[in-house]
Parts: sequence; structure tokens; C-alpha cells
Amino acid sequence: MSKKKTFRVEEHETIDDCLNRMKDEGYVPVRRMEKPVFEEKKQNGETIHVPIGREIVFEGKIVT
Repeated sequence: MSKKKTFRVEEHETIDDCLNRMKDEGYVPVRRMEKPVFEEKKQNGETIHVPIGREIVFEGKIVT
């Protein structure tokens, strides 16, 4: 088993669900990363990026 693993909060999952999944696999969170998710749309002949959500990823360290 590796010492570090990343866990992505899935589309229909809460942050608590993800943290519980980490715990069930024997990992504890050490870092939380967020990044925005954009969608490209055409408006007046120009391409614009519209925010549609965010992606949350936890980095977990194995519990020893």
C-alpha cells in the first residue's frame, strides 16, 4: 500500500462522505486542494469561460 493517495470528492458525494471513505481505506487527510471548473460558451462571437463548480481533492497519508 502506498503512503500517500489522493481522494476526489465525486459529483453526488459530500465532503464528509469522501472523508469517511478515506478513513475506511486507512488514510487521514493532510491536504485539501480546490480548483474551479469552467465551461466554454460563445457570446457575441467570443469564447468566454463560465464557472460551473469546483473540484475538491484531498491528499491522504496512511495511518500507521
